[in-house]
Amino acid sequence: MYPFRIDIPQAELDTLRQRIAQTRWPSEPAGVGWSRGIPLDYLKDLAEYWHTTYDWRKAEERINQYAQFITRIDGANVHFMHVRSPEPDAMPLVLTHGWPGSIVEFLDAIGPLTDPVAHGGDAADAFHLIIPSIPGHGFSGPLAQTGWDIPRVARAWVELMSRLGYEEYGVQGGDWGSFISLEMGRIAPRQVTGVHVNLLLTPPSGDPAELAGLSATDRIRIGRLARYHAELSGYAQVQGTRPLTVAYGLHDSPVGQLAWIMEKFKEWTDSNGAPEDAIDRDLLLTNVMFYWLTGTAGSSAQLYYDSGTYLRRWFMPGPRDVMTVPIGVAVAKPDVTPPVRRFAERDLPTISHWAEYDRGSHFFAMEEPDLFTHDVRLFYRSLRPEFAAS
Repeated sequence: MYPFRIDIPQAELDTLRQRIAQTRWPSEPAGVGWSRGIPLDYLKDLAEYWHTTYDWRKAEERINQYAQFITRIDGANVHFMHVRSPEPDAMPLVLTHGWPGSIVEFLDAIGPLTDPVAHGGDAADAFHLIIPSIPGHGFSGPLAQTGWDIPRVARAWVELMSRLGYEEYGVQGGDWGSFISLEMGRIAPRQVTGVHVNLLLTPPSGDPAELAGLSATDRIRIGRLARYHAELSGYAQVQGTRPLTVAYGLHDSPVGQLAWIMEKFKEWTDSNGAPEDAIDRDLLLTNVMFYWLTGTAGSSAQLYYDSGTYLRRWFMPGPRDVMTVPIGVAVAKPDVTPPVRRFAERDLPTISHWAEYDRGSHFFAMEEPDLFTHDVRLFYRSLRPEFAAS
C-alpha cells in the first residue's frame, strides 16, 4: 500500500483537446431529440465546452486534497481515497460507486460525512470514509485479468478494510455499488454493521395475488422496470456480451466516450432536458475524464460480462442469499429501476430503514448530496450505540 496522487501529463491533456477538435461528426435525422440517443447539437456544444473551457487541473487539485492510495489485492491494483474524520470515534464507511460513475460521485458528500460539525451537524454522525475505485474502473484499471465479478469485488473490499485495520464498518452504494455492498454484508456479517443502498432491484413474481392491492405508485415502478428491460438496457446487453468490441470506439474517441456516458446521465437523473439540469457540467466531465484518462472504457465494461450470472439472479424474484445485517434503503425518485417496498421486504427481510425522496435519482450522491448525506446519517444512527441509547 503506497500513497498516490493524480498527476496527468500535460501532453495527454493536449492530445485530448486535439482529438476533440478532430472529431468526425455523424448526421442525424431531423426532429428526433433524445428519442434515438444523444442529440448532435447537444453533444457538439458539450464537446466544445470540454475542449475550450473545462479545467481538468482544477478537478485534479480538488481530488488531490484527499489522501489517496494504491494497493494490490487478488492480482489487481486498487485505488482508493481514505478520508479520516477529525472526530476520533467516527464510524468507518465504505462508499462504492457504479457505472458509468466513479469516485467523483461522492466528492460533494465527503465534507458533510467526515466533518458534520463544520457543516452544521452533530459530531456523533461522523464517518471515516474509504472510497475505492472498482477494479477495471478509473485508477484501479485497466485490468489484465478476467473474472472480476461482484462477489470478487466484495471480497477485495473486505480485504482492503482488514489491511486498513478496521474491524467493524458500514457500507454504502448505488448502481454496482449497491450489489457490492449487499454482497459484503452477506460474506462478512461480523465486520459489516449495516448496508445502505440507493438502488434495489425488486422484480415482481408474476403471481396475480402478489400484485393485488399495489398502489398506483408501485404499479408505475413496475412499469419503469419493464421499460428499462425493453428500451434502456441496450448498453448492458452490449457490455455484458461483447465488451471488447465496444471498447475500441470508446477508447479511441473522446467524444464517443462522452456520448456513451452522458446518455446515461440524461436517462438516469432527475433532469428536465439535459444532464446539467441535475448535476454540474464540470463535475459530469470530471467523471468522464476518469474513464478517458485511465483508458478504462473496456475494462469497466468487463464487469457486466463477468457479473452476468450474478446480475440475472437479481432480476428474478425471490429471497436473496442469507443476509443477517440491517439494510437501509433510500429511494430517490424517479430512478430508472425504482423498488417496490413490498417486494423488497419479501426478498430482504432485514430491511430496517426505508426513506423516499421527491428529488434526485440514480446518481443520488451527485444530484442531491445533502439528501444523500441526511439519509446515510439517519440509517447509521440506528446502529450507533450513542444514538440507540438516547
